[in-house]
Order: sequence, then structure tokens, then C-alpha cells
Amino acid sequence: MTRNLLPFTQFVVKVHSRCDLACDHCYVYEHADTSWRARPKTISDQVLAKAAERIGEHAAGHRLPVVRVVLHGGEPLLAGPERLRRTAEAIRAALPPGCALDLRIHTNGVLLDRRFCELFDELDVRVGISLDGDRAANDRHRRYADGRSSHPQVLRAVELLRTPGFRHLYAGLLCTIDIENDPAAVYHALAELAPPAVDFLLPHATWDTPPKLLPGGGPTPYAQWLLTVYDLWEAAGRPFAVRTFESVHRTSRGLSSLTEALGLDPADLVVLETDGTFEQADSLKTAYDGAPATGLDVHTHTLDEVARHPGMMDRQAGLAGLSATCRACPVVRSCGGGLYAHRYRSGSGFDNPSVYCGDLMSLINGIGERGAPAPAGALPLLPGQATEPAVPVLTDRQLGELAAGHGGADTVRALARAQLGITRGLLAAVWDATGLRTSAAWELLAELDAAAPSAVDTVLGHPYVRAWAARRLGGDAGAGPGTLAELAAAAAVRAGRGDRLTVTVRGGALHLPTLGRLALPDGDAEITGGPDGFTVRTAGQDPITVDGRQADGRWQPVRRIRLADGWTPALEDTDPQRDSHQWPVQPRLDEAELLSWTGALREAWELLGRDLPRYAEGVRAGLTVLTPLLPGPDGRDVSAAARQAFGAVGIARPATAPTLGLLIAHEFQHVKLGAVLDLWDLHDRADTRLYHAPWRPDPRPLEGLLQGTYAHLAVTEFWGTRTLAYDGLPGAAAGHARLQFAIWRTYTAQAVERLAESGSLTALGLRFAAGMRETVAPWLAVALPDEVERAADRAREEHAVSG
Repeated sequence: MTRNLLPFTQFVVKVHSRCDLACDHCYVYEHADTSWRARPKTISDQVLAKAAERIGEHAAGHRLPVVRVVLHGGEPLLAGPERLRRTAEAIRAALPPGCALDLRIHTNGVLLDRRFCELFDELDVRVGISLDGDRAANDRHRRYADGRSSHPQVLRAVELLRTPGFRHLYAGLLCTIDIENDPAAVYHALAELAPPAVDFLLPHATWDTPPKLLPGGGPTPYAQWLLTVYDLWEAAGRPFAVRTFESVHRTSRGLSSLTEALGLDPADLVVLETDGTFEQADSLKTAYDGAPATGLDVHTHTLDEVARHPGMMDRQAGLAGLSATCRACPVVRSCGGGLYAHRYRSGSGFDNPSVYCGDLMSLINGIGERGAPAPAGALPLLPGQATEPAVPVLTDRQLGELAAGHGGADTVRALARAQLGITRGLLAAVWDATGLRTSAAWELLAELDAAAPSAVDTVLGHPYVRAWAARRLGGDAGAGPGTLAELAAAAAVRAGRGDRLTVTVRGGALHLPTLGRLALPDGDAEITGGPDGFTVRTAGQDPITVDGRQADGRWQPVRRIRLADGWTPALEDTDPQRDSHQWPVQPRLDEAELLSWTGALREAWELLGRDLPRYAEGVRAGLTVLTPLLPGPDGRDVSAAARQAFGAVGIARPATAPTLGLLIAHEFQHVKLGAVLDLWDLHDRADTRLYHAPWRPDPRPLEGLLQGTYAHLAVTEFWGTRTLAYDGLPGAAAGHARLQFAIWRTYTAQAVERLAESGSLTALGLRFAAGMRETVAPWLAVALPDEVERAADRAREEHAVSG
């Protein structure tokens, strides 16, 4: 597998290839490409099933935390409710565990009715609608074939989406610019519909078919049109998101663009047509007949193969993929050469500046000259900063530490920063997917992110925030929107500035992540932070002040255990999202159980620091939460790490402190490797073979073998260290340690070789295999009594037979 393969995260699925309008500016039917004529009108069940399978395997292969799928056309509503249902259900069912689905449909709106909205509510499908402004602007292009206006039907559809029962489905409006339309009239007509977002799109054009100009007009009419809209948008306090404007702001600060039409970010979108063929971006249909074609189809080609198509790779080349003129331009990092399709010219292909080159430069410079910072809270908190995961470039030394199974404090902190960036990115997707752009919670978080960033980072760094965001995007009914307000309230309390926020209490408790929970009746509660705590006011009750004490027993704080060297992990038994592990969680611990945990943790931490120092340093830097679990079947020890909850492990308190230390070290290995796999491929995701892990009776996928091997490095060292400590001493404890050491060093060494011989490790994966081999080699050289080796052989044989 090519190491630098960029996976697709956005999929446009054409469910219907015809339209009930006859828009004369439509790039599908009115521009150069004519492939629509030969395609089936509706996607078949066979194509749909294979498409869902391909998307699912791609998401699993690249460990995607979220994928965005847009149902498109033609006019997708012509496919009918049942086919749309089958499409949504098939794609959702095909995604791997832990991968959230952001599902949308883009429609002209004329067929949208309550029946469709109820379906989209059930399936969690957000709806975007094409509308070019007021009736005069919209009727310039968007008409029926007989010339009738579509404007009344579209307005009816938008008003239906604005009703309370369907407002959460309203994704926004898409407006194609026509410079003959009054920009102020268009802006006000769209703003009156209270959209969460508006995309203003340049009409598709190339150097062969250039865009319209007005007689006697200036050389950059599209920039002037957009700058008029920009000024109105700014004056109104940015009441909705506009990706073009926000992308100019972001790219000018070195951040990524929110649209393929600007910036240097690689394209990560692929189109699936109704006949099962894969195509590049739809906009290429404006260049020449067949321009978006790849020659690949869903039945015979994987999405990795599509990603390697030369046309796809050209759109991922960044600055190097631009013309010499663009590379020398002072605004290239914001402009990015414009939309790829708009660069086309016969004879030179796409090796040209955009046909809108002058307009893009004028727009970017015009916005830059205005220069006013965004008002507090006007831009979304997380898309403004956090879709840029603070992914560090680990040094070669740090990668070497991780490859060997270890990782010092600076290495693990670097992984934690990357994970915080991923969490922020997922919250940005929540922000984008839920239509909460103007909520008080988002506005407060945005303000705090600028004024008290450490308070926000502390809350967002809580392991179960990412778990909630992934659940929310995945449509989990238990991951309600109220958690967003609780996050903002927790950050406000930590900031101590006196901010106020109303939170809706459900389930009899107000949860403040990282702080605790307060028993309250369901309803609205106003929270006011302060320098020493916070106050909660609810209707008909006296205010409750929480300053770290029990608040009449209603306040249950998150309890932290202070251990040697100043490590204070939280013993988390209040957060409702802590059930992210595979085992049931303990309810709130009583005082006796809390004391038992405290004593066991103190002893376990002392043991880890003494016997496993190369592991303990990383644990101290990255493990912030221990979640108590209920004992396993027959009281056996259970523990778990959740991929979507970096920094947390779940453990049922074992009978002895040494076992607790071992479980912590073992599970944190999974936490570390999960963070590595979020950043790099260590193996070929297309390898679907099952591998035998020596310690398990059932064969495992390659990643399962990799995870288990990595975790058992710590297990081997744990028993090896104890064996050396018992050197020459008799007794049951010494004998048990020697036997476990003999078993696990052999198992781990065998697993390392199985990984190395798989033929499916990437170059970095092979480095990890070599690092693990070097780590286990000294333990293989430790001499053990013959009777111990024989007992270990018997134990392994018995395990193999029983398995």
C-alpha cells in the first residue's frame, strides 16, 4: 500500500441522475460533459449494496472517525422515500464501530414535504437546498422546463425545515452567483430564511467558456459582488456560516480551508454515479466531455485504487500541483489556484490559474484590507481553530521510543496534543452537523477559547468528550445535545469569570465534565461561574452554591487521587459517557470503596514507578482518568481501553495492587498505540486475513494482533522485572512470576515475528516490529530453571489444545 495515500472522507452518492427542473446554469446537463445521458435514472440495489460495502471497508481500513456522505443527483428526491431509506440504512450499517456518519442530502427542494422530512428525521439526514435569492434572482435560472418559477415551492420547503420539529435537519442554502442579480437583495432574501449556513458559489466556467461579464463593468465583478455580500454579513454580526469568507479568514492565518474552491488542502472527495462508476468532483463536468471519469467502478475497484487515480492525485498535490503563475502569486496559500475545474484550457489542461484569478485576488485582498477581527463568538469555536488538530511532528527519537513500546513524557504529551486536535475536529463536525451555530453554548465556548484557552482545553481534553462527539455524530440517541451546554458550562466554571449559561437538565442530574454532577430536577438551570465555584438557579428553588463541598449531598465531585510524584488521576464515576468501554461501569463509589481504590492505586503506582519506569513515565503524562468497572464474570479481572477515549482506561479493581499496576500498564499500551494509529498507518488496511495470536484461541485481524503484541510488551517486562526481583528466592509468588514470565516472553516474541512476516506492515510498521523485537530480546536471554521452561511449554500446549 502506498504510505502517503490520502483516504476519502467525503462521498457524493448519486441516487438519481435526472432532475425535475431545467436550470440553464446546471453543470450536469448544460455544460460539456454528456455522460448523464447513458446512465440509469436511479441507483440500483446492487450498486447501492456494493457502494456501502466499499465505503465501509475504506473507513475501516483507514480508521476514519467520521465520514460525510451527500445524497445527490440530478434531483435525489426523485429516487423516492424507500430508496433513500435503503441508501441511508445500507451505508450506516456498513461503517465499522467507532466511525460516525454525517449524512446529508442536497436538493432543489421542490418535492420536499413532511413525508420526506419525517424520514430524514428518523434517519438523521441533514438537508441542504439550492436557492439563488429572491424570486427575481432565482427565476433567472432555476425554472421548470415549461418556464414556470420554482421559487414558491422552494420557499415552502425551507419554511418546512424551519419548523421546530425539523429545524435540526436544516443544513443551509446553496446560492450560485449571477452578477446580474443585486447582491444586497440576494443576501437579504437568504438571510430572512435564517439558514445555519450559505454557500455562495462562482458559476462554473473555464478559459474555453469564460464567465459572464457585464457591459461597462469592472474587471473583477464577482469579487465586487461577493465583497458587497461580505460587508452586509459582517455588519449583521455574521449571522450564519459562509464557507468562502471563513476560508479566506482561516487560510490567511495558516489554517485549512473549508471548501475545495480555496486553499491548498488536498481534495478528499469522490463521486459515485448511478451506474456504479467512480468519478472525480462533479465540477469537472464543466471542463470537457468525460473530464471527471476515472474508468473505475464500485464492483471491481476499491476506494484505495480510486484514490491512486492520477486525476485524484493531481487534486492532492498542493502548491506543487499549481501552475508557475499561481506558485509565484502572493495570495496563493489562500487562493490555492481556485477550483480545479476553473483552471481548464484546451491545450494546457489544468496547468493554468483559475479563470476567476483576478476576482479571487481581489476578494482575498479585499477581505484582508477590511481586517477587522471576528466579534467574540461569531465564528464557530472549533472550525476556527480546532479542525487543525495540533498534530505534532514527532522527532525520530520519539518515534523510536514508541516503536519500542515505551514513550517518555514529552512523547506522550505530543500524542495527547494530537488527540485534543482530533477531539476538536469531531466537535467541529458536531457543530456543523447539528445546526447549533447560534447557540449560547457555542458562543460562550468560542469566547472562552480566546479568553481562557486553558480552561477550554482542560474540558475538551477529558477523554469522554471525544466519545460523546463520536456518538453524537453516529446518531446515538443517548448522546444528547445537552452535553454541549454542559461542556461550555464546565469551561466557564473553570475560567471563573462570572459567565452565565442556561443548561437543560435531563435524567435528574447536571453533569459538568471534569468537575462532577449535581442532583437537580429536570428542567432549565442557570449556571454562574465564579472564582471559587459556581451557583445554580432553577425555577422555584433556592440557589445552590457549589464551592468544592458537598452542597447538601447533591454535589458529587470528580474525585482525584493524589499519588507520588504529583500524579492526580481522576477516579471517574460521574460522567454518563464513561460507559465507552466494553464492560459495565461501577455506579458512584461509596467512601469505603473509594478508600480501597485509593490505597490500591497508591501501591500500584509505586510499583509501576519502581519496576516499569519506561512505561510509568508515559502513563503519568497521558493517563488522566481511571473508570471503575464492575467485576467480570465469576469475579475475574477485567479492563479495557476505548479508541474514542484517549487518556482513560476502565478497570474492575482487582484483588491485589500489583495486578492493578499490570492492568494499568497493559491498557495504556492500547491507548498509546491507538493514538499512533490515528496519525499513521502501520499496516495495510486492505489485508483482511485473520492471524493467530498465541494467547488467544480465536484468530484476529492484523490490527488486533498488533494491538495485543504491543500491550504484551508491558506484560512481559512486568513479569520479567518481578522474576529478577525474586532471583534465587523460593515460594509460590516467585514460582508464579517465573512461570508467567516464561509464558509471556515467548508469546510476545512469536507475535512480533508473525507481524513482521505478514507482508502487510508499512515501513513505519516494520520499524515498530523491529523496535518490539529489540525490546523483548533481552528478556529472551534471561535464564530460567528447566522445570519452569517445561511448565511454560505445558501451559502453552494446554492453551493451544483448549483453544
